[in-house]
Amino acid sequence: MPRPVPELVIHASELFAPLGHIRSKAMFGGWGFYCDELFFAIVVDETLYLKADADSAGRFRAAGGEPFRYAKKDGRMETMNYWTVPEEAMETPAGMRPWAQEALAAAVRARKPAKPPKSPKILQPRQKAKP
Repeated sequence: MPRPVPELVIHASELFAPLGHIRSKAMFGGWGFYCDELFFAIVVDETLYLKADADSAGRFRAAGGEPFRYAKKDGRMETMNYWTVPEEAMETPAGMRPWAQEALAAAVRARKPAKPPKSPKILQPRQKAKP
């Protein structure tokens, strides 16, 4: 039985709607968000975090954002490059747009390049052994 979708996930989906095809998926005790198949946001413990990277984390930090942290099994804290957004971004799709676009840009930059297709092997005719 699927678990109920939290209000925050519904609200975030509405905020992200103008960006493209949005879908959310329950995962790891939280929720993940995709925009046109790019993974760019998570909701964990009633908090929305957007994907960042070395190019964009400073902007999230400067706006008062906090990174996503979690405790590992051994008790150490791990930090992931997902950041909270300013409160006003949570109010309207227009307010969320620049932050979500930052997250989408980080998702694009993080995408691994597609592997080139393997070249078909060309079989050479066998040479007959000379007597």
